[in-house]
Amino acid sequence: MSTPNVSGETQHHPVRNQIRGVGYFSRIGPGIVTGAADDDPSGIGTYSQTGAQFGYRLLWAAPVLLPFAFAIQETCARLALVSGQGLARVIKRRMPNWVLYLTVFLVALANTVNIAADLSSMAAVTLMFVHIPQLVAVLIIALAVGIAEIFIPYHQYARVLRWLCLSLISYVAVLAVANVDWPSAVIGLTHISFAWNRIDIAAIIAIAGTTISPYLFFWQAAEEIEETGAAPDTSQSHIKAMRGDVLVGMFSGVFVMFAIMTTTAATLNVQGITQINSPEQAAQALQPIAGNAAGILFALGILGTGLLAVPVLAGSTAYAVSEAMGWRESLERKPSQAKQFYAVIAASMVIAIALNFLGVNPMRSLIVAALLNGLTAPLLMAIIWWLARDKQLLGEWTSPWWSTALVGIGAILMAALPILWLFAPA
Repeated sequence: MSTPNVSGETQHHPVRNQIRGVGYFSRIGPGIVTGAADDDPSGIGTYSQTGAQFGYRLLWAAPVLLPFAFAIQETCARLALVSGQGLARVIKRRMPNWVLYLTVFLVALANTVNIAADLSSMAAVTLMFVHIPQLVAVLIIALAVGIAEIFIPYHQYARVLRWLCLSLISYVAVLAVANVDWPSAVIGLTHISFAWNRIDIAAIIAIAGTTISPYLFFWQAAEEIEETGAAPDTSQSHIKAMRGDVLVGMFSGVFVMFAIMTTTAATLNVQGITQINSPEQAAQALQPIAGNAAGILFALGILGTGLLAVPVLAGSTAYAVSEAMGWRESLERKPSQAKQFYAVIAASMVIAIALNFLGVNPMRSLIVAALLNGLTAPLLMAIIWWLARDKQLLGEWTSPWWSTALVGIGAILMAALPILWLFAPA
């Protein structure tokens, strides 16, 4: 339960204020889970393909995207902490209904397609260890994740999600055993370079859309108030603690992106393997080049991040839809207390399972999800930029100039990328 702060308000994630010392991992807030969920199996597939196809050339995307990713997630957390409401409720309160319903529809659609692709990748990786039909593996994983999210209270489920974040370490371990050309990696990391053609721009769109995904916006805001309901917390110390939590989370997610791109550049690209159709294919391709341990670690990372990301995807959809419709929403409530909320989670999982049984190509699913995210992200970032400057909503706690500048510039750049793609040569 929460504890009151000095102003008499209820404090969100109170243990986050004691972020130092022994027990750090049990005290962090939702920022680390959000950052880790950014590296879902579909993201791993995107980063693997980028490293295999372009080598070290696009590594600069990691440091460039980090400040934008941090700013947008910090703003979403700020909106929730100050208003005591989730993102969709804030949009409903301050924006026209058509804006709300359009963004929620696009996010829900993209999330469901993304879940289907993630389940397919997780099932394919499972077959590397257990010989069962892939569709059976999809069903087992989906049921396990869905049942856990619906029936385990949030305060217990959050601990599970935090421990699943450790699966990201597997990619740091793979990076350690790969024979990286570090001088080339440093050049790729510090020099912005891309060719003026649709192939390079499409890769940048994919990386940006995967790293700055709308489902993370809704999840971050919802989890900021999950433990305390809707009581705002505007203490300076907690705003600072939230910012540190979000920074650690997004840095970890972006660093893993760098690790995956660097690893596949050092192993697959140098061997002439430039086409990766799925994350599990990347894991299999690593084995003869970097050793069985590297391939197994890569595969286990896909499973771990998938078990983390799928409930985040389904949960963010449920929060967005429930807030838009005015339904009760909370992972802390029992299913009987938030029937519509949990029905949305169940529906997302069922549709994702159905897409797999219908034989929908997982890579096409990822492309569709990336396109939907690409359309939704700049629109939603523009909305969040507007809300972050709304003094009637946030009072003295409006976002600082540097944060609104980053969110605004990020929205413009992400909106401009598809236009640049249209005019670029093939």
